[in-house]
Amino acid sequence: MAVYLSMQRVRFSSPDAHDKFRTVFNEVRHHLMTKPGFLHLTWWEHPDEPGWYNEVSMWTSKEALNDWHMDTYHKHAKAWASNGAIMEDIINNFELVSTRLLRICPTCGKFEDKAYELEYEQKTLAQPCPVCGFHFPVATETPSSTSVFKDLAS
Repeated sequence: MAVYLSMQRVRFSSPDAHDKFRTVFNEVRHHLMTKPGFLHLTWWEHPDEPGWYNEVSMWTSKEALNDWHMDTYHKHAKAWASNGAIMEDIINNFELVSTRLLRICPTCGKFEDKAYELEYEQKTLAQPCPVCGFHFPVATETPSSTSVFKDLAS
């Protein structure tokens, strides 16, 4: 399955504008989980460039992402943000045609190189080492998490 990725680098006009943005987008997790074609979203502040925020979202198609952009919640939130909260927004979009997982178990040294479907990323990453059973660390969602994984909900 091909996957559509949208990546953004955002700079807010002030720390207060970022705080207000977080309040406006507080419910984004709930809205995304209802969207057909949504797979994953991660949002973080760049560690070496304070004030720059990065977002990566993954979708089953460009049409699914376009549907999200036409969603009333998203349109109103973006309209609010573009009315002074966001100083700069750099958007890159592309289609991902394959994913691979490369792993070396820190316990037994087993090397794995396997293709997997991004639609099942978190389930794939949660699989233990096939030789010794070592459990690799995986990201989890928490109330303050900036990652949303649809495949964890299924």
